[in-house]
Amino acid sequence: MSRISIRFARPEFEAQVSQLLASLQILPKNPHLYTLACVHRSILNEVTDGYSESNERLEYLGDAVLELVITEALYHNFPEKPEWELTDIRSALVRGRNLAQIALGLHFSNAIQVSRGEYNARGHENPYILANTLEAIIGALYLDQGFEISKQFIIKHVYSTLPNILEQSLFVDPKSALQELTQEVWGITPIYEVIEEIWADHNKAYIITVSLYAHELGRGRGSSKKKWEQDAAEKAMERKWEWEKKIDWIRK
Repeated sequence: MSRISIRFARPEFEAQVSQLLASLQILPKNPHLYTLACVHRSILNEVTDGYSESNERLEYLGDAVLELVITEALYHNFPEKPEWELTDIRSALVRGRNLAQIALGLHFSNAIQVSRGEYNARGHENPYILANTLEAIIGALYLDQGFEISKQFIIKHVYSTLPNILEQSLFVDPKSALQELTQEVWGITPIYEVIEEIWADHNKAYIITVSLYAHELGRGRGSSKKKWEQDAAEKAMERKWEWEKKIDWIRK
């Protein structure tokens, strides 16, 4: 296996994952699950020795565990809130941007195994990759130590961001907010368009733009239509001050 094509040699990679687990106060029963959780699929195109799969299956599992724990916590902690509002709050908690910020704060970027090219492009700090790795770690923790331990981890690291989300009203669905804004001010609905497909056909990720009057408002990235549209809309709402006047000028 060559260091030329991947970020870490195997012993260094395992050491980095061990350090990450120690910082998270996780005592692994099956360390392999956690090293697998930190393997990005980019290395599968570079090496085969010891890397037969990526973290995507664990990410899939972790995503389900995360959503269940967050749903249960919100259900019990906010008995007065209707279903639609709980759904919006849950979406904000499990949204890629929130998970990426959590993962970055927990130094996940130090332990993600990526191809050399992905590393040179700062892929280990890419919010999309960070969020997916956090979900994969949750999946690994669930398989390794069961639901209650993984629940404690989620409550400590993910659900704990709820006060900030509520304080800043980050639970407002960005796609709905953008559509309400554009329809109210300009009388039209934004257009979402896929501009790039990434990785293998059986496991695609997409880059999408959202535009108004053919002017790009924002772009997002995700593994599903719902995720990339939400991401693009969120980016657009963050940059609203940049494009509002441009749209007014275009309409004149």
